[in-house]
Amino acid sequence: MKKLFILSFLMILNGFLYAQHQNVQLPYSGSTYAPEEPSIYVNPYNTDKLIAGANINNIYISNDGGYTWDANVLVSNQNGVWGDPVTIVDTAENYLYFHLAYPPAGTGSWIDRIVCQKSTDGGLTWNDGSYMGLNGSKAQDKEWAVIDRTNNTIYVTWTQFDDYGSSNPNDKSSILFSKSTDEGETWSEALKINEVDGDCIDSDNTVEGAVPAVGPNGEVYVAWAGPEGIVFDRSLDGGETWLDEDIFVSDFPGGWDYAIPGINRCNGLPITVCDLSGGPNHGTIYINWSDQSNGANDTDVWIVKSIDGGDTWSDPIRVNDDPPGKQQFFTWMTVDQVTGYLWFVWYDRREYDDNNTDVFMALSEDGGETFINFKVSESSFLPNSGIFFGDYNCVSAHNNVVRPIWTRLVNNTLSIWTAIINPDAVIPVNVNEKDQVPFATMEPNYPNPFIESTAIAFKLKASGHVTLKVYDLFGREVASLINNEERLFGKYIETLDASDYNLSPGVYYFKLSGEGINLTRKMTLVK
Repeated sequence: MKKLFILSFLMILNGFLYAQHQNVQLPYSGSTYAPEEPSIYVNPYNTDKLIAGANINNIYISNDGGYTWDANVLVSNQNGVWGDPVTIVDTAENYLYFHLAYPPAGTGSWIDRIVCQKSTDGGLTWNDGSYMGLNGSKAQDKEWAVIDRTNNTIYVTWTQFDDYGSSNPNDKSSILFSKSTDEGETWSEALKINEVDGDCIDSDNTVEGAVPAVGPNGEVYVAWAGPEGIVFDRSLDGGETWLDEDIFVSDFPGGWDYAIPGINRCNGLPITVCDLSGGPNHGTIYINWSDQSNGANDTDVWIVKSIDGGDTWSDPIRVNDDPPGKQQFFTWMTVDQVTGYLWFVWYDRREYDDNNTDVFMALSEDGGETFINFKVSESSFLPNSGIFFGDYNCVSAHNNVVRPIWTRLVNNTLSIWTAIINPDAVIPVNVNEKDQVPFATMEPNYPNPFIESTAIAFKLKASGHVTLKVYDLFGREVASLINNEERLFGKYIETLDASDYNLSPGVYYFKLSGEGINLTRKMTLVK
């Protein structure tokens, strides 16, 4: 009850938290295409650095945490650029921009491959690109990518259409997978991983929405939507082999391709993430989507989770907390791999009886059991069904640096926006109840993988006795960096030198423990 009272007080004091998050418009890039369908990524090795993209060939770089941006046009002379931008940063701090292809005449077909372009200088210049999935003239569409930060392997999943838009029952859609172990220079042969194909209409019975995630032991997880609802697949060997039968997750009432007034096309395709934070929900897999299970006038945002590697799934949990009867759509989700918090972003019409639209976010601190909803857009906008909005928005977070990104329409002009999220304005804290405040946070070690030494950083929210030890894969203690020592409130950095403990190359876990503290993270020692 005290926590609810404090949250209510903070909401009143801060104007329902609506003015707490500075909105930032990303600049015009010079592209001939109006921007939409944006993605964003916070560099986990330097959270002041961000990369974002938007259809068709817009690219944005920030070096001050998202307050200011440089904009440019991405050009791929070899393969062409045709949208579906996905931006990530690998462990070598290469910036990677994935997109669909549009090769020059005579060299290929429209969207016949998935392209990866790389920048080694923070987005100033880009290489000519590599590609995956080329299969004659079949269409390769709706890709997403993820990094395994223990070995810098890049995993990509997407949809292949035998003949995009065809209603011929002999034409199928499939989910494909490829990976790169050399920083995106080359890619493995595309592998079909779904068991039940979809059609090629690009609607409810087409298999789409494949967003990969990495598990705590290097597993590759992915879910998608299609004729069987939402299904899940996994690989335990880096994508070489997959389950013989996909695992059913949830029905998709009304299908993933649904109608929203004022929106040219809307989908609720799933997003998959896995918690690698070392916190209480470490290893939990989450899938987020939106659907019209409560009716065409009541689109809602949902989440399910699995704590057993995807074998079983919870019942769907509603994320938006408004009364029934309003529209919430175009959801995206991420997990902060330092705090374990889940962050969501979506379009929201809870305050209107027409098509006026706000941008809302939600935070879950407890593994998707409860949610704090808050408005992030400073003003609403009115979409126009004659102007295409793309198929998704996005959000990225690392160590409480949270940056959503969305498309906005004003005077029939599209623009891309982000917001400087202030977690202190969202997370309710009762300073009189110590058990409501996290005692400590722990960052990933850096570098990771490491050759000889690595730094382990943690922050204590209160003074107390702590222990920091390292264990091998069998749970045997192999190094003790702090042994029940009293430390004051503040941030600490400890260095692990492998030679001091005669450690052999391999995977290890470091654990911070103490009163109310039990945090574990994985690291890899290489030769």
